Amino acid sequence: TIREQYETQSDPYYATSRLWDDGLIDPVHTRDILGLCLSLAARQDEPAAGPGIVYRM
Repeated sequence: TIREQYETQSDPYYATSRLWDDGLIDPVHTRDILGLCLSLAARQDEPAAGPGIVYRM
């Protein structure tokens, strides 16, 4: 039924398994991952020449 399809497809694991987002973060690891992302964003490295490659897991 439509309701069952809605319930199945509204699950966050359904979306992330189809690579519609960048994945799920276990709430236990949120601070560590956020800290890593902020430290990477704060780096002052020279930008790479040419278009970069985006790797998805």
